[in-house]
Amino acid sequence: MRILTGLQPSGKLHVGNYFGAMEPAVRLQEEGEAFYFIANYHAMTTVRNPDELREFTRELAVDFLACGLDPGRAVFFRQSDVPEVNEMAWILSTVCPVSMLEKAHSYKDKTAKGIAPNHGLFAYPVLMAADILLYDSNLVPVGKDQKQHLEMTRDLAGKINDAYGEGTLVVPEPIIRDDVASVPGLDGQKMSKSYHNTLPLFGEEKPSKKLIMRIVTDSTPVEDPKPVDGSLILPLFKLFASEEDYAKMVADHQSGGVGYGDLKKRLAEAYWDYFAPMRKRREELLADPGYVDSVLAAGAAKARDTASLVLDRVRKAVGLA
Repeated sequence: MRILTGLQPSGKLHVGNYFGAMEPAVRLQEEGEAFYFIANYHAMTTVRNPDELREFTRELAVDFLACGLDPGRAVFFRQSDVPEVNEMAWILSTVCPVSMLEKAHSYKDKTAKGIAPNHGLFAYPVLMAADILLYDSNLVPVGKDQKQHLEMTRDLAGKINDAYGEGTLVVPEPIIRDDVASVPGLDGQKMSKSYHNTLPLFGEEKPSKKLIMRIVTDSTPVEDPKPVDGSLILPLFKLFASEEDYAKMVADHQSGGVGYGDLKKRLAEAYWDYFAPMRKRREELLADPGYVDSVLAAGAAKARDTASLVLDRVRKAVGLA
């Protein structure tokens, strides 16, 4: 089974990125042939500073490797190093109904937030479909917010197969982990850079812990039980803690006698300790930039080998070759 995941280099990574995409991707390396890419074409719809795009792309490569991506088990590459994806996107666009793109939740959400509409943003699902279909991907881990785009990918693959022959494109299946598909932010909404409610993946210790201490809580006195339903502390703590420690945190909420300040400190320590091994690996990678370059170059070569075979098959099917 071939597994594919892509992450946008649109800014500093946060805990939601890790649990929503990176951690599942790292685990899936053990279960199939993994293709993981840095979606820098997609990032161009929001990142307009070229130096920032290069910086974010580089940081994402380092961070993903630090979090356990193994280039011996996964093909890891930059999207822009495989130009075949653009031809695949064009072929898919010829069967893509405009009405499908108009229904995309992501496009409507982003324009509602004031992001200027443009063709790249509107056609995002087509390029995402090309990213997936270009490698004959069987399984695609996605969060709930990307589920619709994967359904569009499946629809477009079906339209190509209906028009040009069954088997022209592999129709992928989604992998959705309901327990962490939507990681809560520090304000209770989904963790997102758009909401300015994120907890950094590799931030400085004091500023990161200060963010946790600012989580808004109610005015329940120290001695009284704290509400479990609607707690912002508990769902975050569950991500970083053992089952035993989480059960103790729930019990301390319910029994009273522990203040919110102490509960937040426990959350902050659990968060910091959880990522300690990854921070160490990240420092090693930053000290050896040549290694990161070699990983991306080797990954791009492998990705293009696969992409060219799939695209040749599609070009012949549609009459371009």
